[in-house]
Amino acid sequence: MLDGALEHFRDELGLPRTARLRAEPHAMLVYGKGQFFLPHQDSEKHDEMVGTLVVSLPSAHTGGELVIDHAGESRTYRASKEELTLVAFYSDCRHEVTPVRSGYRVTLTFNLLAGAETSAPEAGPVTELAHCLTEHFTTPATPRYGGRDLDPPNRLVFLLDHEYTQRGLTWRRLKGDDAERAVLMRAAAERAGFEAVLALAEVKETWDVQPSDGYGWDEDYDEDEDPGDDQLTDLIDDEITLGWWTGPDGTGGEPISLYVSDYEVCTTTPNAALEPYQSEYEGYMGNYGNTLDRWYRRAAVVVWPRDRAFAARAEAGSQWALHELRDRIQAGDLAGARAAAESLAPFWNRTSSRAGLLGDALDVAAGLGVAGTSAMLLKPFRVETLAREHAGGLAAAAGRYGQEWTRDVINGWFERGHHYGTDRHEWVEGLPGLCEALRVAGRPEVVRLLAARTWHWLDDELRTWTTTARTDARRPSLEMLSSPLTQLLEAADDTSREEITTALRGYEDTVLECLMPALRSAASRRAAGFDTIARDCAQRLGAIVARARRENDDWSIAWTGCGCDLCDTLGTFLGSRSRRIFEWPLVKNGRRHVHTQIDSAGAAGAAPDPTKGPAIHARADENRRAVHARQDRAAHCRDRSDVVDLDVG
Repeated sequence: MLDGALEHFRDELGLPRTARLRAEPHAMLVYGKGQFFLPHQDSEKHDEMVGTLVVSLPSAHTGGELVIDHAGESRTYRASKEELTLVAFYSDCRHEVTPVRSGYRVTLTFNLLAGAETSAPEAGPVTELAHCLTEHFTTPATPRYGGRDLDPPNRLVFLLDHEYTQRGLTWRRLKGDDAERAVLMRAAAERAGFEAVLALAEVKETWDVQPSDGYGWDEDYDEDEDPGDDQLTDLIDDEITLGWWTGPDGTGGEPISLYVSDYEVCTTTPNAALEPYQSEYEGYMGNYGNTLDRWYRRAAVVVWPRDRAFAARAEAGSQWALHELRDRIQAGDLAGARAAAESLAPFWNRTSSRAGLLGDALDVAAGLGVAGTSAMLLKPFRVETLAREHAGGLAAAAGRYGQEWTRDVINGWFERGHHYGTDRHEWVEGLPGLCEALRVAGRPEVVRLLAARTWHWLDDELRTWTTTARTDARRPSLEMLSSPLTQLLEAADDTSREEITTALRGYEDTVLECLMPALRSAASRRAAGFDTIARDCAQRLGAIVARARRENDDWSIAWTGCGCDLCDTLGTFLGSRSRRIFEWPLVKNGRRHVHTQIDSAGAAGAAPDPTKGPAIHARADENRRAVHARQDRAAHCRDRSDVVDLDVG
């Protein structure tokens, strides 16, 4: 009896007639009163599993219905009290068992396994589809929202209807109409000289929706409300990403991350006709209407021309591409490796900068023997990914292409994205170890290049912060730069170290806020170069101590401003030793400018001075509070005049 039922289910499920369906026992389930099973999908427990067979044994009970959802439709199956009931469905179908109200529901479940190959499609449709594929890959692409035509697409992504797991994604285990369509697409690709693989796609769509109440704008939308009955009107946006694909022979597979453009996608069944695995509704927000985000998981057949196969796969898997190039070089196919590497140029710059990729990229670059292509392979990386373990690869590439090539590559790594942040500080912590490894590899010139570019970055940071007036912002930033400075001096050679210490003597005295913490850090390690820095700090501190102290009746404050008339007027008042109050009529814009200049100067423009510090800063803060208090009062006297009272008292 079961053999006949399996043939029936094979045909009803849309599997090829050449497929042999087998039922593998899985479990016996007994549901008592109140028991149920929430909506779920069955996991694939076997490489050949395509679905589940549920055999309900005759039993007197109420409730316990089996509800199966697929492609936006829902079917309910009730067991018989007197006969066996058999239901088969694909494993990606969401299904549930409703609560049993009385009696017992007894079922046997089987894993449905499909064997044998699918049948070959007829020649006519294959030839026609092969012609369509050729036309797709030779016609300039047109973006959905207009604009100039682009180059012909590099791939075609044909979305299938069903969900699959990575384990279950093979040509032999495709379900229903997917099997027939995929076999046809694969045969047409082969005839046209293309390659085809299977992939898993994540699809997100954003729709404009008409609420089910018909009022259009849903300003009082309840988050717990089910938007399932709302009408989809216009597709606002969609996004398709491939996350996994198989090898061309259908075996194996690898994780990928590839965004697919709209002009590279086609499907027989639109997403809206399928059941999303997740939906998020957003009501009226004032500048746009009600929207519904829907997510789907679909399999796909991905096709590309055989002569573009390397680039098509490399765009999705940079690790794979580098390994493939390395294998070709090691196999002696240098010409093939060079041609394949050059094909990466249009998109390689978008490769993520990961330390795990840099080692492979350096090895390939050193082996290619083409300076321009090798530099292109290394361009996407940032210097923060460069570590001690990369010293050998960098030394080999630098030895092959020379110092100017290496300088350009390193400069590009430092400028990549202009993103510094704390990760640049953390990277410099490992610079001494990296430079030591490069010296061992026989490349001291690379050490000098790295030290020079690191100092270029650190010099910019120091100049920015030593000229910042606000002590609360300047001091912690300069102290944070003390550790990178210590590590750089330890990593540099004698020549570079001397250049750095000479440059440090040209900074303002505020550089002490970096140098003093650096000296304390270096004292325990006796780092080279700090004797010179220590002598410079001693000279600076001695000069500061030797300065004349401020007299008790001296209320003057050093001030530069921006050089405008307002700042000059303010500077005259602040420079007076005796004036303590200044009533100053100002319009709104002038008052705002004075506020900004005082704020940017920190404590009323007073530079830190160890010989005057406590008295100066106390009076400066007192003055600043008085300035703001008087300004605030004047700002509220709109019926009189705008007046700024400056009170240093």
